[in-house]
Amino acid sequence: MTTFILDVLTDLKKQDVNFSELTFILPSKRAGIFLKHELHKVVDQTLFAPDIISIEEFTEDLSQLKSISNTELLFEFYTSYLQHTKANERDSFETYSKWAQILLQDFNEIDRYLIPQKQIFHYLSAIEDLKHWSLEEPKTAFVKRYLSFWNNLFSYYSVFSNHLKQKKIGYQGLIYREAVNHIEDYIKANPKKQHVFLGFNALNTAEEFIIQALLRDNLAKVYWDIDHFFFNNEKHDASFFTRQHKKNWRHYDKNPFNCVPQNYIKQKNISVFAIPKNVGQAKQIGSLLDKIQSINKTLQNTAVVLGDENLLIPVLNSIPEDINSINITMGYPLKSIPLASLFEGLLNLHKNNSNSFYYKDIINIISHQFIRPLLQIDGQDFASILIDAIEHNNLIFIKHSRLKELSQSANHIIDLLFLDWNISIEKTIKNCSTLILSIKSHLNEDKAANLLSLEYLFRFNALFNELSRLNATYHHINDLNTLHSLYKDLLSSETLDFQGEPLQGLQIMGMLESRVLDFETVIISSVNEGILPSGKSNNSFIPFDVKLENNLPTYKEKDAVYTYHFYRLIQRAKNVFILYNTEADILTGGEKSRLITQLELEGIHYIHQETVTPQVPTLVNSLNVIPKTPELQQSIIQLAGLGFSPSSLTNYMRNPIDFYYQKILKINTHITVEETVAANTLGTVVHNTLEDFYKPLQGKVLSIDLLKTMKSKISDRVAYHFQQEYKEGDINKGKNLIIFEIAKRYVSNFLDYEIKAISDGNTIKIMSIEADNQVKINIPEFDFPVILKGKVDRVDEYNGITRIIDYKTGSVMTNQVEIVNWEDLTTDYKKYSKSFQVLAYAYMMHESNTINLPAEAGIISFKNLSSGFIKFSKKESTKTRAKNSLITAETLEAFKFELTKLILEICNPEIDFIEKEI
Repeated sequence: MTTFILDVLTDLKKQDVNFSELTFILPSKRAGIFLKHELHKVVDQTLFAPDIISIEEFTEDLSQLKSISNTELLFEFYTSYLQHTKANERDSFETYSKWAQILLQDFNEIDRYLIPQKQIFHYLSAIEDLKHWSLEEPKTAFVKRYLSFWNNLFSYYSVFSNHLKQKKIGYQGLIYREAVNHIEDYIKANPKKQHVFLGFNALNTAEEFIIQALLRDNLAKVYWDIDHFFFNNEKHDASFFTRQHKKNWRHYDKNPFNCVPQNYIKQKNISVFAIPKNVGQAKQIGSLLDKIQSINKTLQNTAVVLGDENLLIPVLNSIPEDINSINITMGYPLKSIPLASLFEGLLNLHKNNSNSFYYKDIINIISHQFIRPLLQIDGQDFASILIDAIEHNNLIFIKHSRLKELSQSANHIIDLLFLDWNISIEKTIKNCSTLILSIKSHLNEDKAANLLSLEYLFRFNALFNELSRLNATYHHINDLNTLHSLYKDLLSSETLDFQGEPLQGLQIMGMLESRVLDFETVIISSVNEGILPSGKSNNSFIPFDVKLENNLPTYKEKDAVYTYHFYRLIQRAKNVFILYNTEADILTGGEKSRLITQLELEGIHYIHQETVTPQVPTLVNSLNVIPKTPELQQSIIQLAGLGFSPSSLTNYMRNPIDFYYQKILKINTHITVEETVAANTLGTVVHNTLEDFYKPLQGKVLSIDLLKTMKSKISDRVAYHFQQEYKEGDINKGKNLIIFEIAKRYVSNFLDYEIKAISDGNTIKIMSIEADNQVKINIPEFDFPVILKGKVDRVDEYNGITRIIDYKTGSVMTNQVEIVNWEDLTTDYKKYSKSFQVLAYAYMMHESNTINLPAEAGIISFKNLSSGFIKFSKKESTKTRAKNSLITAETLEAFKFELTKLILEICNPEIDFIEKEI
């Protein structure tokens, strides 16, 4: 295929120009590489290469000003702002930076389009005064300060621009304005130097002035990359700017308009794919590349153009493995590198200026992939030691001194991470740099395996060196919030460049990088409204009507820029694949771009349209099955000998797999930090408090005086047991204080319940508290012993009737301890697990001759204390209200039958552990 660059060079060759004496000026540096590559195709003799520069380089040379970064520009402007703002009206640097970036963009636009500065700034000031407060008297201090800001805009601009010019630096707009001021001097100094401008489209006023000045003196040629089809269609936005240039430039009154080929109407294969989700687009790009390579055997003249550059990483992960030659013009965002999350976490941690640190923040930092290796000292993993200590002691907010106490010989790393970050900004930046050097020292131990990580470190070291330089030069960073904000600004603009050969293989680029370049096969992603084109946005202090009046670009011009780039990409291509996201669950998704609709309505090309749906495999939900191998059977027999508890048996009833994990594999629930007291912790505290009160009274009859004495000790004993169970967690505020008070209320209400029962003439005698029980179950089918064991919360005699009591801090209803069919005991876990537990306790105590029958067994629910002692009952049917609450020998015999059935199932080698659907 013939490219635009080759067309230009061929035309220059026909004019018999001396290429060595030409200066090519292009929209970007990247296009210069391709121009050099094409040059040998038209040159048949040895020559010195021409000068090939970008428009930015050319204007810098004209203006004698050097461009500086946006961040440094922000610092320079703040210096001017401080000098011309009253002390009581100055914003902090952090506040200033939020509006200054917008104002600097406006300065840039005003200068690029050569707008008279004083006129527009006074106009803006008058608008604000008129729009809001011109008639309001007296004006408040806030209003005066607001209007003062607008009145000072021209002063800010004047002082700032003069300051930059004195330092020989500038932003793009100022450089362009100065270039215009120096163009006549440049022409006089270079009366014979020939310039070739190619590939330009949307020129600002400064660029137009410079190019026209060179054209006027026959020192330039301009080649426009526009197709005949667009150029002759006055309503087509792809030629919006080029039509204006031809109409308004005097040069074209007498000279031809160069380079208007007819490529767009040539036959093309255009396909439009509607795809859900961004990751779906990435996968489709991978599939398309695989097909293209299988057909063409190469991807040499193929480009993937990302409308949304955030798609870069998913696309890279979707490229087929057999594609080896790739060139990526976009850099990998530094903010996506794992090291970014480390410094983000550290700066967030310390900017709160607290004496203690939240445990999750600490765990995130010490678990980070770049930090954890530093905490592995002498074969010990101090990160794990710290995490275990935090979880075991329930530490929620932890001071640096406690961290040092727990970290032992890793203190130097803990100091680096958590000590003295708030002393000064210099100290904070130094800590970051020292941490980078510590990580580097570790990675250098295996340098070959850590080359990429070392590159990460190098870039972050450069970033913090830049922050250090800015702080040392300008002294505007006064707190960690400001430093953090600047860190994020620098991070968002930095990239890690990929290595590749720009002229070989598959090209992956953004829309702007595609300027001047042509490819035979083009894949364009994210062609959605809000992306291509980007839609209406007004990140400016200049109102829309003022922009129109001063010929500043609005969203209309920006849309025309996107339209030009889109059509320019496909005008010479033979194969075009356009992808857009059909999902409406993101701000820029769901609606295909108007550019696709325009392609369809033009009717020039047949467009293949396809909706791509992801292949979703059918997943069969299979329940987990653990076969009972001989080894597993031995473990079960061993467990039976040690003893089944009622809770373990109900656990099996709920889900056999959980029983297998917990009792056979001994996988316990992971201990986690309780920020809010958990329900089981509350239950344990209440149980242990009541044990303290009632254990000394075993064998004694309760009296009102004894119970009242207990009430006076509630607060101390509950606090003691919270300390034992909740460790170093704070119960003095928030939800935990409420739960602490609930625990005291539960105990107090229970004692009041006991006092009332005695006051009503009832006799209560404590038989045992937290009594351990263990009995052997005779099961003829087994040749190994089976033990049932458990601890009963309380056994007492109530008016001569033995009661077996299980405490519950949760809510328990009467129907949960009533049963009609005995077989339901082991099949309906949700409803009858509590009945099973209390019957198991009754069975064990009867078998060990601890109680006499008949007896009662049931639950006291602290959350439902008004129900009193909720007794286990046997009902003959669901329709009758009659029930029997006494535990008799027949009751226990029926229970034993169901218990034996359950244990037979657990120990049966033919019945596997099968997961239940819950």
